[in-house]
Amino acid sequence: MPKMKTHTGAKKRFKVTGKGKAKYKKPGQRHLLTGDSGNQNRKSRKAVIVAESDMKVIKKIMPYSF
Repeated sequence: MPKMKTHTGAKKRFKVTGKGKAKYKKPGQRHLLTGDSGNQNRKSRKAVIVAESDMKVIKKIMPYSF
């Protein structure tokens, strides 16, 4: 049986942590930042762990990462 292909968009957006969770960077930090509050800008700087309900999809589109 042939190898499964990794979703190329997903491999650019998600990184796998040491404990096997996926993390990603929040969107909205490139331009048009003046309209957002400072609090909103600070919160979107940090990387976030993917929710458990979405992990099934992430594991399916990135089969060799987990």
